[in-house]
Amino acid sequence: MKIFHKICLSTIFLWHIFCYDCVAQEAQKKFKQNNGWNFRVGLFPLYSPAFLGSKDYVLSVFPDLRASYDDKFFASVPEGIGYNSINQSGVKIGPLAKIRFSRNSESGGSPFQIAGESKALKGMGDVDSAFENGIFLQYEFSKIRSRLELRRGFGGHESFIGDLNLSYFDRVGPIMFNFGPKTTFGGSNFIQTYYGINAEQSQKTGLSQYRASSGIVSYGIGGSLIAPITKNTALNFIVSFDRLGSQLTKSPLIKERGNNQQVTFGAGYSYRF
Repeated sequence: MKIFHKICLSTIFLWHIFCYDCVAQEAQKKFKQNNGWNFRVGLFPLYSPAFLGSKDYVLSVFPDLRASYDDKFFASVPEGIGYNSINQSGVKIGPLAKIRFSRNSESGGSPFQIAGESKALKGMGDVDSAFENGIFLQYEFSKIRSRLELRRGFGGHESFIGDLNLSYFDRVGPIMFNFGPKTTFGGSNFIQTYYGINAEQSQKTGLSQYRASSGIVSYGIGGSLIAPITKNTALNFIVSFDRLGSQLTKSPLIKERGNNQQVTFGAGYSYRF
């Protein structure tokens, strides 16, 4: 096993920040530099489960670093690096690359965690970082946006992972908001890496062995809001509620040490230049 706590905490961030990204895309349309480049820096504190499925909550502070060029190229911590190869009539399709951070099972920490901890992963083993390459497809009509991401992991996990999101976005005066359902699904190796328990892990943790199959990782609903302070600064908020898929809830790790319902809150500050 090689990827869970730091990875899953970061995964929680990536899943829930999608709604914020949808609103952020609208904000970018309102603010463009003459040369086509857009940059944003900020901090995003997040109160969330220590890992997806954890019953313990932690406070983390994620860097909110973003760059985009002329609605073609984009790069950020939550979105990864991508390029809109097709961008017309509300349709965007292109390549995408993301990274999942490693985990330390002894400390239960992540590189961004500043308070709280979980001992649920002790004995599960550390997990290396994973790189995920794939494709995204996005369609926008009126005030509805849908997005599908399909990626293949290398390193920490060797499987596919996908995200499907649907969101409604609008604005009230200068305030932009967004909400909608979302789901994440993964291959057997992906879920086994995070929630499966082999013989060695069973001996070290006291949990029964478990072999996971492919399926739904989680599903839920999330929302976000961007409240501009000045032309270049804004406060950002997100909230989400998720339930775990059956392959995760069957795992002794979740049955005995976790929770199948997950709530996340986040509030951040960003500066655009």
